[in-house]
Amino acid sequence: MMKNAVSCRDVVVVRGDREVLHGVGFDLRAGTVTGLLGPSGCGKTTLIRAIVGLQARVTGDVSVLGQPAGAPKLRGRIGYVTQEPSVYGDLTVTENLRFFAAVLGVEPADVQRVIEAVDLTTHADARVDQLSGGQRSRASLAAALLGSPELLVLDEPTVGLDPVLRRDLWNLFHELADVGATLLVSSHVMDEASRCDRLLLMREGELLADDTPDALLTSAGTADIEQAFLTLIDRKAGAR
Repeated sequence: MMKNAVSCRDVVVVRGDREVLHGVGFDLRAGTVTGLLGPSGCGKTTLIRAIVGLQARVTGDVSVLGQPAGAPKLRGRIGYVTQEPSVYGDLTVTENLRFFAAVLGVEPADVQRVIEAVDLTTHADARVDQLSGGQRSRASLAAALLGSPELLVLDEPTVGLDPVLRRDLWNLFHELADVGATLLVSSHVMDEASRCDRLLLMREGELLADDTPDALLTSAGTADIEQAFLTLIDRKAGAR
């Protein structure tokens, strides 16, 4: 297994006449769950899109599974879940997953596995547009899990889910990492930080920290990750 599944160096993204990522750099170690945390609008989604090869006007270096981001060879090796559900509303959960399995060249038998993994067995034959928001998000996650991708990039996958489902999904994320997958999970909910092996903390297009949760708490002298985030902001402002 390669040491790093993703490596970013000096990543800059410009949108219009505004620079939205300012020289971001980090590594994602293979087989780990990394949290990408920060307030809404700080650049998390832009960074994610750069990693999966969908973002325009990217400079710097983004290497994914040993390939340049967006390389054709990465097709089928990355699972990507956007903030908005990426499944078809006029199809059932099972119909959606059978369609995506065919597109990816995945065995049809894998459909049942991913339905069970996201706890949608009782809604497998329901049309997606009749599901709750949280259920639609889980259907999108199921599609991303087809074929057991090596890298999963999940943009706020737990938004709108109840605490039990959030816990179960985080357990699933670590189970996937235990068998070799690498996960990057974005969130603006700071209490999810403790569930990650490593944290990337972002604010205003910059990376404030790249460390384990325990190391960040120790450095900030607090037991609360939100307070640690605020401490990092104050230190950065004081250094300017």
